[in-house]
Amino acid sequence: STDLTSTVGYDSIIQHLNDGRKNCKEFEDFLKERAIIEEKYGKELINLSKKKPCGQTELNTLKRSLDVFKQQMDNVGQGHIQLAQTLRKEAKKMEDFREKQKQHRKKIELIMEAIHKNRNLQYKKTMEVKQISCCFLQYGALLYLSSLSHFWQLFLKLAQTKSALEDSDRSYQQSISTLEKIREEWQTEHIKACEFFETQECERINYFRNALWLHVNQLSQDCVQNDEKYEEIRKSLEMCSIEKDIDFFVNLRKTGSLAPAPVVYENYYNTQRNPTPVRSPVPVPIARRGPLPTPTSAPDEPDYATVDNYSLI
Repeated sequence: STDLTSTVGYDSIIQHLNDGRKNCKEFEDFLKERAIIEEKYGKELINLSKKKPCGQTELNTLKRSLDVFKQQMDNVGQGHIQLAQTLRKEAKKMEDFREKQKQHRKKIELIMEAIHKNRNLQYKKTMEVKQISCCFLQYGALLYLSSLSHFWQLFLKLAQTKSALEDSDRSYQQSISTLEKIREEWQTEHIKACEFFETQECERINYFRNALWLHVNQLSQDCVQNDEKYEEIRKSLEMCSIEKDIDFFVNLRKTGSLAPAPVVYENYYNTQRNPTPVRSPVPVPIARRGPLPTPTSAPDEPDYATVDNYSLI
């Protein structure tokens, strides 16, 4: 600004730096809130996997798949709790960075406030001396004109006024010289402060950008880790064999391989008659049914996934 006492440019810079600090605080609060959500979700998921029954009477391979499913759900919950702890650490780092910049900037602001105060006081003093000197000059001119008619009466007063005028002019020149030194010092400190503030702003933008990038990477990594856990469930389900589970159940609960023999008629009414006894046919082993059908998906259901052609993408 052309106005020596103006601080409009400096005030604009300070306001921008304060806004940047506020933006960092908002992102810090966002991380803290996200951490609360992740921790709550993780705990709820762990409680669900531990307390809620899920196929507890299943047998053999499908039972193993369900055990893997519940274990991996527990691991996913633990992953969300770990993510919450990571987010809190990142929020603390952002807070430390923000406070560090604040402390460093405070030193520069105190210096600039003192420079501004000294500059304004000296400028005010210089303007006052200038006004006094100008008044003395005008008064001296009036005395000089009056002295033409009252020379002897005003001679002494004119001499005194001239001496005071010279003193006032010397004081005015000294004030100007002092003000110029203060102005140069202020300008030098102002440039240093602007360079420092610019460096801080570059650091803040870089730190903020990297923090946001890191946060997104953490979320992506969490998704990848979760998908690895889900892949373990898919692998376990592919090892699930319908035929093996049926055979396992049959062998576990089987009662025999022969069907019951037909019931023979016995005559308890007419003892004179001696009918030819009916021989029971030889028991025939029960044949197993044909191969089990391959499970298929309904039109509105997804196909069964396989490990070979499965892709994270």
